[in-house]
Amino acid sequence: MNSEAKKPFTFTGWHMLAIMLAFFGTIITVNFTMAYLATSTWSGLVVKNTYVASQQFNGKTAAIRDMLATGIAGDLQVDGKGMRYRLTLPENTPVVADAVTAHFRRPVGTAQDFELQLVPAGDGLYLADKAILPGSWIVEIQATKDAKLIMHEAKRVTVSGE
Repeated sequence: MNSEAKKPFTFTGWHMLAIMLAFFGTIITVNFTMAYLATSTWSGLVVKNTYVASQQFNGKTAAIRDMLATGIAGDLQVDGKGMRYRLTLPENTPVVADAVTAHFRRPVGTAQDFELQLVPAGDGLYLADKAILPGSWIVEIQATKDAKLIMHEAKRVTVSGE
């Protein structure tokens, strides 16, 4: 027979310290991980200098008002193979632009953002053949004629993975 009797478990201060370190260590680790992921994926930056942006606001508003008064409208179609953009006047008259540019941005993050120069295909139609990844995109389109902006719009589109 074993002459030594089993000692009953005694909860000591060391046990409590281990529990406290594990508990708070887990919380602190999760908080630092979440903070790192939040700051490394998207800066949250909308404009580089809010003061300058506020000073330019009235000028941009007047330019948009003038652009809307022309009646030019854009029709955007995006799929996984590329995009189609048609510029027309109210009577469905085609609008010819010198250059049409589309900026594709993800709603969150900047790693996949890109820009496309659209190619004229006649009758106010502009095309771009580029594989576009599935998901949500904000497409900002700018069309110019004689170095003047004739159309500027942004649309949110979803490209299916099919």
